[in-house]
Amino acid sequence: MYADRIKRWGIWVGIGLLAVVLLAAGIALLSRASRRDLLEESAGAIEQTIRKSALQCYAIEGVYPPDLAYLEENYGLQVNEEDFIIHYEAFSSNLPPVVRVLIRQHGRRGDP
Repeated sequence: MYADRIKRWGIWVGIGLLAVVLLAAGIALLSRASRRDLLEESAGAIEQTIRKSALQCYAIEGVYPPDLAYLEENYGLQVNEEDFIIHYEAFSSNLPPVVRVLIRQHGRRGDP
């Protein structure tokens, strides 16, 4: 009788520990997915900001900026180059630049 109670108690403890482990794994996966979504949204916002800054430069000066550094120096643009790779390519001073923002892959496995 006493041994049966201990066996049942051990089963419930095992089920509880399994539930805690599964819950922790689920939270970790959701956290990683949320961070990735946030980075993707941020990349889109940075890309739009760079395009708007280039258009502002064109409206004021009559030419698109030759590079990203020009926008940083003359228009106060600040970009997070630690988490993102910025591709800015200006073909001509009268054509809008090609702007692409990529999420930088950091050294940890599985992390963005």
